[in-house]
Amino acid sequence: MSVAHYYETMDYGPAPEADGEARAWLKRHDAIFGHFIDGAFVTPRGGRHLTTSEPATGKPLAKIAEGSDADVDAAVAAARKAQPQWAKLGGHGRARHLYALSRMLQRHARLFAVLEALDNGKPIRETRDLDVPLAARHFLHHAGWAQLQDRELADQVPLGVVGQIIPWNFPLLMLAWKIAPALAVGNTVVLKPAEFTSLTALLFAELAAQAGLPPGVLNVVTGDGTTGAALVAHPGVDKIAFTGSTEVGRLIRQATAGTGKSLTLELGGKSPFIVFDDADIDGSIEGVVDAIWFNQGQVCCAGSRLLVHEGIAEDFRKRLVRRMETLRVGPPLDKAIDMGAVVAPVQLERIKALVETGVKEGARKYQAATALPADGCFYLPTLLWNVQPSSTVAIEEIFGPVLVAMTFRTPDEAVALANNTRYGLAASVWSETIGLALDIAPKLQAGVVWINATNLFDAAVGFGGYRESGFGREGGREGITEYLKPAAWAGRKPRPEPAALSQATDEAGFGVPALDRTAKLFVGGKQVRPDGNYSRAVLSAKGRPLGEVGEGNRKDIRNAVAAARAAEGWAKATTHNRAQILYYLAENLSARHDEFAARIATMTGMTGAKAKAEVDASIRRLFSYGAWADKYDGAVHTPPLRGVALAMREPIGVVGVACPDEAPLLAFISLVAPLIAMGNRVVAIPSERHPLAATDLYQVLETSDVPAGVVNIVTGGRNALVKVLAEHDDVDALWVFGSKEASATAEKLSIGNLKRTLVDHGLALDWTDARASEGEILLRHAVQVKNIWIPYGD
Repeated sequence: MSVAHYYETMDYGPAPEADGEARAWLKRHDAIFGHFIDGAFVTPRGGRHLTTSEPATGKPLAKIAEGSDADVDAAVAAARKAQPQWAKLGGHGRARHLYALSRMLQRHARLFAVLEALDNGKPIRETRDLDVPLAARHFLHHAGWAQLQDRELADQVPLGVVGQIIPWNFPLLMLAWKIAPALAVGNTVVLKPAEFTSLTALLFAELAAQAGLPPGVLNVVTGDGTTGAALVAHPGVDKIAFTGSTEVGRLIRQATAGTGKSLTLELGGKSPFIVFDDADIDGSIEGVVDAIWFNQGQVCCAGSRLLVHEGIAEDFRKRLVRRMETLRVGPPLDKAIDMGAVVAPVQLERIKALVETGVKEGARKYQAATALPADGCFYLPTLLWNVQPSSTVAIEEIFGPVLVAMTFRTPDEAVALANNTRYGLAASVWSETIGLALDIAPKLQAGVVWINATNLFDAAVGFGGYRESGFGREGGREGITEYLKPAAWAGRKPRPEPAALSQATDEAGFGVPALDRTAKLFVGGKQVRPDGNYSRAVLSAKGRPLGEVGEGNRKDIRNAVAAARAAEGWAKATTHNRAQILYYLAENLSARHDEFAARIATMTGMTGAKAKAEVDASIRRLFSYGAWADKYDGAVHTPPLRGVALAMREPIGVVGVACPDEAPLLAFISLVAPLIAMGNRVVAIPSERHPLAATDLYQVLETSDVPAGVVNIVTGGRNALVKVLAEHDDVDALWVFGSKEASATAEKLSIGNLKRTLVDHGLALDWTDARASEGEILLRHAVQVKNIWIPYGD
């Protein structure tokens, strides 16, 4: 072709990126790689390798080691040996190492970009302009956290050895998201990259060692799912951080239940892309291109559900189809293409099958009329129009370049459609009326909302989802705390087994007996009889009967959860109003101080002075959360773009709480108060052994303007009721303090809706120590952070 031809037709010519340096690196290793353990490449113990291929050609690219239990053992042992020294190095020392890793990525940026494009199939423009620079940004940002750790995070300590499992869609970027915060605060890492895309992780480990990272601080074990399962199950790992599918996330939650491992999950999504009728249509169409055809749609937060106001829908469709025709699909090393290859044949077949299902269910299919390369895993940009909300393609994550579209009439309908998903990772809102956009954003059940933008990321801004998109955050302050634990909790000991009580008997007499009183349950603001009409005796420390409480069952929990769900207005109440009610609770509890102290002393056998001290501490704790209610607010982040990101701390929703037997009043208030201060509604199981401290609170709640359904109390056997709460899919989070068995049950059975859990694994807490049981140590578990990105300017 001549220059004149291109000038006249304006056709794109090929603009290939040279791959010589990446091929040379592969050749230096004979395209065969072992694991990277304790600062060096090592041969896999089983001697087995997996072959990886170039998605764009189908040709073999390299052989990577297939990790066994023995390989994982060796990697964890190396990380465990290095961790104390790495932590002892101090924040400044670790900051210098992370700075060196950031600089290393910048020096070798082109090598990483080319190798990523070869290994993953994504366009070189994306790896060069987004993945590598953002990876370097993460290490630089977290070098700052390492430097500030002693000052800003002084009450936290590292977890220890962290196992990290990353997906194939952003191999290098996910590595940076995971490794940078973990190393910054003193943990060591065993990383398991995806079997399809392990090469940039191995290159990073090799160059990190050359940059001076001490042996054992970062270890990379490659392999398939069995390798990941071995890492999850290893007893020497203190935390698992996983990014991947919701199905695998459930398996990991189940495998780690009861082990004491910390866990964060960043899972799938079916993110809505909402376009109102006053939006800049051409601008929002460019947003669609970035939302769903970026990285071939292989993005967990891809804007895969297009919701368009029906008044502009047809115009929007025509313009979108016209824009699709200009998208170029081709070899990933061509700098002039828009879309590269899907990662592997198995993923390509899944995409095709789901699209066929969508068409059978009534969708109209549009595909760009562009030629595809003859070889490799390529798929055309696809639009499915006229999709019903119940359609398979509207519900299931396709994870490919497929956009499904539907219309709405009103803002309320847009929100309802957007939230009609089991996921909750991200959303985009497009409107020229900023007031409308900012009204819609908090109503969306998603961890990230972009306004007139999409797919914006930064190391300073947290990322993570709600509901079945997982729990935990990556990036920002909230992300760094996922790799720390409270220093006040580090030395906890197993809770001693309480001595068995046997009921003492008194001789019957002819005196006038005390009036019989059986404490009922407290559901929806009312005292109600238990569904089963059974009760259990409450004994004093000497075995004397003190009364009876209702024996709650599954139906009672269901009623309490329904009452809590109906009290959603509490989440919308002003923080000032919530603060006033918490202060009022403290006031009314104070008026009955001696009564509660006497009850606690009789139940527990503690001295009158200690019982009074517990009531005093409970009143102070209510005051504390009254103070926090309007002060534990969010932040305004300033990422490196023209705009801000609002980090909003939102209530989680309906939270189940199981209280321990020690400090029956103080522990109850210490767990319930931070949750209601932040706008949650609670279904609480009080102390099984000493429940009267909680049932006596009914009248305090009734006379303190607490709205019906905000606090619900169901008495009975802790373990049985925890099981019901854990299995209930309308419970959003579950806090369990008490037996080790109850903690394991809560984690194992929470997988239905992947509810957030906070458990003590049977380790006792000093409830009188404010450092261990008050303030941010619990408040951060009482909220979920939503980041709303607001770009501004032209």
